[in-house]
Amino acid sequence: MGLVAHRIEQAREQRGAALMGVLNVTPDSFYDGGRYLDLDAAVEHVDQLLRDGADIIDIGGESSRPRAEPVSAREQIARVEGAVRAAVARGALVSIDTTSPEVADFALSLGAALVNDVSCLADTELARVAARHHAVLILMHARGSMQQMAGFSRYPEAAYGDVTSDVLDEWRSARDRALTAGLDKDAVWLDPGIGFAKNARQSLSLLSNLERFSGEGVPVVVGASRKSFINAVDQAPPEHRLGGSLAASLLAVEKGASVVRVHDVSEMRQALAVAHAIRHGAPLSAAARPAEVPHA
Repeated sequence: MGLVAHRIEQAREQRGAALMGVLNVTPDSFYDGGRYLDLDAAVEHVDQLLRDGADIIDIGGESSRPRAEPVSAREQIARVEGAVRAAVARGALVSIDTTSPEVADFALSLGAALVNDVSCLADTELARVAARHHAVLILMHARGSMQQMAGFSRYPEAAYGDVTSDVLDEWRSARDRALTAGLDKDAVWLDPGIGFAKNARQSLSLLSNLERFSGEGVPVVVGASRKSFINAVDQAPPEHRLGGSLAASLLAVEKGASVVRVHDVSEMRQALAVAHAIRHGAPLSAAARPAEVPHA
């Protein structure tokens, strides 16, 4: 926990937020499904994410897109093992993206330090596993499984009263179960779950009111990258949503997010660095300083 907190705080001081780079070792993820199923491709992407400036590498073997088929723990482990081993060997902070206690236990035993749970703790055993390994548990707000989601940014308008208040209340309930299972409060991070059991308007409202989540006193993680709420603002398929992803992530950091989960680490790192320099007058890198004019 200490190392994780230190690295996140260090990244925030340098550029305003830590970068969580996505590595989906799946055939069916909504944006990059199938690209990294081959071990060599997955390991090369680990290296690329680190070169681009990722502070955390989030590795998952089961798609969380709407109506995705469930993947057994055995198959998830087979998919993620090589990438987790490679990332840990390179000294990376590794997050295992899973709702399965068995998969989490396996990845944490290899050296992963975080568990990214997109189910809002549907299985409390996941918290017990994280506690045994002294790992961080990122609890993302959701309602129901991936199989139950109707579609991208499809959710009834009347499903929430005030979406921010309702998400906070439901997240706190899951957080309390995690604490009862043995985790310390500072080891349970908050993700409002952009796009999960939310329509586009609800996702935008959460981003607009994100500062309300900072009151929980734990890091806030936001995953807006390439998601379908962007399409509701400016119609574009996932491969053409980089601009919207950067805008949403920058706003999230302005409103208190500690970690942004992104596919495009290099572009997001640069956007954060420039925004941070504008706000705080950060020193220019050596390559960016104007050349000195020699005296005559």
